[in-house]
Amino acid sequence: MAASSSSLEEEDARINPCINEAVTDDELRAILSRLETEQDKDAFGLVCKRWLRVQSTERKKLCVRAAPHKLREMAARFSNLLELDLSQSVSRSFYPGFTDSDLAVVASAFTCLRVLTLHYCKGISDAGLVAVGKGLPNLQSLDASYCPKLTDKGISAAAEGCKDLQKLHLSGCRLITDRLLLVLSNSCHNLEELGLQGCKNITDAGLTTLVDGCRRMKLLDVNKCHKVGDNGIINVAKACSSSLKSLKLLDCNKVGDQSIFTLARYCNNLETLIIGGCRSISDKSIESLAAACKDSLKILRMDWCLNITDASLTWILTECTYLEALGIGCCEKVTDAAFQGLSNHRSELAIKYLKLSNCSKITVYGLGILLTLCNKSLHYLDVRSCPYITKAGCEQAGLQFPSSCKVNFDGSLVMEPEVLL
Repeated sequence: MAASSSSLEEEDARINPCINEAVTDDELRAILSRLETEQDKDAFGLVCKRWLRVQSTERKKLCVRAAPHKLREMAARFSNLLELDLSQSVSRSFYPGFTDSDLAVVASAFTCLRVLTLHYCKGISDAGLVAVGKGLPNLQSLDASYCPKLTDKGISAAAEGCKDLQKLHLSGCRLITDRLLLVLSNSCHNLEELGLQGCKNITDAGLTTLVDGCRRMKLLDVNKCHKVGDNGIINVAKACSSSLKSLKLLDCNKVGDQSIFTLARYCNNLETLIIGGCRSISDKSIESLAAACKDSLKILRMDWCLNITDASLTWILTECTYLEALGIGCCEKVTDAAFQGLSNHRSELAIKYLKLSNCSKITVYGLGILLTLCNKSLHYLDVRSCPYITKAGCEQAGLQFPSSCKVNFDGSLVMEPEVLL
C-alpha cells in the first residue's frame, strides 16, 4: 500500500511538477523583468528563498536611511546594485548618520555602483570621499549636497578616481573653492551637470577654468554664488554653446545684460534660465533672449529683476511658444499693459506655473487676459501680495480658474511647485 502511495506521488510530481523544478533562474529573471511596480517585485521575492535571491540580485536601486551596520550584508544580497541613496532626512537626521567608515564599506562592497546620493550626511568628511574615489571608478553620478564637512580635498579625490563622472551636485558645501573646478576640468571631461548652489567661494575665474575641460555641460547651478558675474557666465556660454540647457543664477547680483546677450547669441537650446535677483538685467537683453530661445525656453524665473518692464514680458509671452513656467514676482514695473494685445499674436499659452506675487501694478483685468490664454494649461498661480488681485475681487469680476489650478492668494511657500523655487 505504501509503495502504491509513493508511486502515485511520483506520478503526480511528473504530471504537475513544482514550479521551481520547471523554470531556470534566467526564466525567473525574465518573469521579474515583466513586473512593472516595485510592489509587485517585492511580492515576487516573498514566494520562496530562491525567488528572493533572484529578485535581490536583479535589484538596481536601494534607499537606506539607517542601519549602517547592515551595509556589508546588503552588499552581499544586492550584488548588482547600480544606485544607492544614503540621504538623511532634513528634519530628522540620524546625526551623524552615515560616517566615513560606512562610506568605505560602500566603496569596497558595492563595486557596480553608478549613482551615489549622500544628501545631508553630516558625518561624512573628505576621508569618505577619498574612499569613493579609490573604490568606485565607474561612478557616474554623485550628489553630496549639504555635507558641510566636505572640502576641495575630498571631492577632488573622488573626481580624480571617478573620471566618468557625469553629474556632480554639491549644493550647500560652502568650503568648496575654485581649486575643485580645476580638478574637474582636468579629470572629468564628460561632466554634464554641476550643482554649486550656495558655494560662495566660486568665482568667474573658477568657471572659466572649469569649461576649459568640461565642454559638455547641460546644467550649471550657481544659485547664490555671489562672486559669479558676467565674465564667468560669458565664458560658460561660449564653451558650452551647443550643450547648455539649464542655467541657474539666482541672486548672482553681478550678472547683468552682457551675460544674457551672450546666452542669446550662443545658447539657442536653453530650456531653463533662473535669473531671479539679478537686478542689473534689463529689457535690452531680454528681447534678444526671447528671439533666440523662442523654440526652446520652458522655464524662466526673473523675480526681483527690478529693471524688467512690460516690454520684456510681452516679448517673452509672444515669442516663447513652449514656455511652461514663468516667475516675475516683485517686478514692480510690470503692469496690465504687458498682456494687452497678446491675443493678436497667440491664441493660447502653454504656461502651467505662473508666479506674479508682489507685482503691485497688475490687476484683475490683466489676470483675466492671462486666464483666457492659459485656461487649458494653468496648474498653479501665485498672486500673493498683489494689492489689486484678491479672491473676492476675482469672484466679483467673474474670473474662472481651471478646475485643476491651485491659486495661492495669501498662502505660504509650502505649496509652491519645485519648478518655481
